[in-house]
This record gives sequence, structure tokens and C-alpha cells, in this order.
Amino acid sequence: MRLRRRHIGTGIHMNCQGDYSGPMKVLVTGGSGLVGRAIQQVIKEGEAKKGEEWIFISSKDANLMNMEETRAMFQKHRPTHVIHLAAMVGGLFKNMKYNLDFWRNNIAINDNVLQAAHEVEVVKVVSCLSTCIFPDKTTYPIDETMIHNGPPHESNFGYSYAKRMIDVQNRAYFQQYGRSYTAVIPTNVFGPHDNFSIEDGHVLPGLIHKAYIAHKEEKPLVVWGSGTPRRQFIYSLDLARLFLWVLREYPEVEPIILSVGEEDEVSIREAADAVVQALGFKGEVVYDTSKADGQFKKTASNAKLRRYLPDFTFTPFRQALKETCDWFVANYDTARK
Repeated sequence: MRLRRRHIGTGIHMNCQGDYSGPMKVLVTGGSGLVGRAIQQVIKEGEAKKGEEWIFISSKDANLMNMEETRAMFQKHRPTHVIHLAAMVGGLFKNMKYNLDFWRNNIAINDNVLQAAHEVEVVKVVSCLSTCIFPDKTTYPIDETMIHNGPPHESNFGYSYAKRMIDVQNRAYFQQYGRSYTAVIPTNVFGPHDNFSIEDGHVLPGLIHKAYIAHKEEKPLVVWGSGTPRRQFIYSLDLARLFLWVLREYPEVEPIILSVGEEDEVSIREAADAVVQALGFKGEVVYDTSKADGQFKKTASNAKLRRYLPDFTFTPFRQALKETCDWFVANYDTARK
């Protein structure tokens, strides 16, 4: 499906393939991470279209903080399309400790990837942002128009500002060169191949790992924080399918939030209960309120996504969580921890 330039509201629109109709050669950076592996899985399961070639690269293939290595990678593969997932990422406590590193490393990666893509005339780039880029003090639900309306939460300002700058850069590549570079904003992603590190991982994989150990050692499960913050969780395989739609058909430079609805938001306490149920944990659950909660909520609107895809069906949270827990248990020895 090819969409011509059109104007809806104030969005910058373009032909989604940038007047491109040839075979697609898609390069995916961060291809071995949570979302990259999910895209690989849905491609394997038959979501690839005829004439599409997919190349998944990881940090083993090139150091994207180095412009020469990034450029060489793009010259070697000469992709027509890019899904840019590579980033320095971490959970709340790692972000609080290393804001400067998160800023510098992600700025370097993003600038190198977008510039290298431009140099080999990549038709379309879809980069991955995060809901933590939104202002800390805001009204809810947040939507795509509010990204730059104020400072992000101070706990991870380095990462948040670096991710915001992709949006600035995409607009600039469009304005100066007419490039079809855009970005998606997923809410909290989880699924198989996540980073299940208790210290550095995100809340859900960290909870799964902790509950697994507590179950094995017959000890209480200690959840950091009060359990009251609320989050929207999106299953990595659902996100992967939405990424393919954005790559092929989404016609805007302006970002789009990829998320379950506001009504599907759950508290950390509810998420912990679901993990306990999925793993069959029978022990005590304790909340360590001496640990920081982070942002109380960052409820995002998926109204824009629903305008484009009113019938997209998300995997129910408990089902997706059970599948993730089953994968973690089956792959415990090799999973990232």
C-alpha cells in the first residue's frame, strides 16, 4: 500500500515509501535485543512480504557509536529501509546513576545511524523512542503533540533528551532533504529475549527473574517501591507487527505512539500479582518502600494508532506475561540476566 503526501491536521506527511516501489532491503539495528528478536520471529512466522530482504545486526557487527564503523556497515549492506532499535538502555536505577553516559552514547548512536542512512539514500528510517521522553509535569493521557512541552522526569533525563532529539533530527532531514525518517513511541515493552537483569533491567523482566529465584529458594518476593505506579505494557510480538506496518504504510514524519489503550494500564502491584500467578509462586510478596518508585504514571493515548488501525488486536496482558514467563523458565541458562 502506497500513501501519497497528504495533510491531516498539522502532521508532516509524505509518501510512506518516499516514492519507492522496488524491492525492500531492511536493515535492523539492535537486531539481537528484545524488539529485534520479536521482529525476527514475526518475519519467520510469515509476516515478510515478497521482495523484502531482512538483515539484523547487533553490537558484534559494528560499534554504532563510531561513525566510521557505522558508515562501513551501511556501505556494505546498502539498505533501502532501516528499523533503528540500537540504544544504550537500562532500568530506573541504572539511568539515575549514569545520565551523562545515556545522553552521550545515545546521541552518538542516533546521529551516526541517521547520517549514514542519509548518505546511502535510505528511503525510510523508523526509529524507536520511549514514553519516558514525555514531560514529567503534564496532563494525561499524553499524546504525540506533547513530546517537547517541558522537561522529562529527572531520573532519566539523559536518555529521555537523547531520544527526543531523534524526533528533532527526523524533522530536519525531512525539511532539508525530504527524507521519510520517522519514529515510534512504544509504552513498556516486554517479552521473550528481554534483559531480565534484576539490577539494570526494566520492571517486568526484573520482577519475573526475582519471582523465579524466590520461588526456587522458597523466600519472599521483594518488589522494589510501593507497587502503586501504573504502566501500559505492550507485548514485544504485538509491537513487532506494528513496526512492520509503520515501515510499510505509516505516512507521517511525526511520531506515533504504539500502545495498548488507557483502560489496559496496570499498577506494578497488579503486574507483580500476574507474575506470581504465571510462575505459580506461593510465597510471601513484600514491597520495599525504601526504593524509589520513579514516575507515578505516564498514561499514553493510542487514539492516533486507532485512527489508522481500528481493528488491531493486542495479546491480553496475562496471556503475554504467561508466554514470557514460560520462555524465561525454559531458557533460564541462556537468557540475558
